Amino acid sequence: MRFQIRAISLDLDDTLWPFAPIGDRIEQALHAWFVEYSPRTAERFPITEMRALRERVHDEFPQHEHDLGLLRRLTIERALRDSGDDPALASAAYAIFFRERNRVDFYPDTCEGLRRLAARVPVAALTNGNADLAAIGIAGLFCFQLGAREFGSAKPDPALFLEACRRLGLAPDEVLHVGDHPYMDVAGAARAGLRSCWIDRGDHAWPSGLARADLAFTTLTALADWLDTMPPESPKDAA
Repeated sequence: MRFQIRAISLDLDDTLWPFAPIGDRIEQALHAWFVEYSPRTAERFPITEMRALRERVHDEFPQHEHDLGLLRRLTIERALRDSGDDPALASAAYAIFFRERNRVDFYPDTCEGLRRLAARVPVAALTNGNADLAAIGIAGLFCFQLGAREFGSAKPDPALFLEACRRLGLAPDEVLHVGDHPYMDVAGAARAGLRSCWIDRGDHAWPSGLARADLAFTTLTALADWLDTMPPESPKDAA
């Protein structure tokens, strides 16, 4: 399919890097920290129990479902308090979470593909998660990062996509949203009027009955190859 785009909004987790290994490292590192600094918490909330507590906190605070960092902080505070320890320790524990959250292992195609995309058009990060592009070291390839926490609602809410378009100064049909999730990314973008590209990392079968994305690739480099076939904008087009 051929169409002109002037910018890309890009999902992060499971599009640029797999999240599951990050989640495992977070759990292991936090538990090790509790063993050393809050043994009662480590004893009462081993990894499986801490995971269950996190799910309960998510259920108790649906108004914060767009702010995963806050929910993690609330979970840590609850674990400390329920164990009879000092909730003020949560700041140090959260620092461990933040460190591990931003230790990412990129998919093999990510770095080359992202550099090529950013050399062609502005790229904005659009995420429900709480990754920090500066801490990861790739903020310079993005014109901005827009997260669900900052905006107040999460994908697939069309309003989040439209805010990205507003910040880019472009109409929705001039922006291509790229992500791995059929509903959160592709359907959400389509509802907002953006073009969509599914990066199929093998984690999701395409749901029956869901309209297909405008584009579908298995790597960012394949998307960059497609973008390279598009003619550059003329001055009239860019005006």
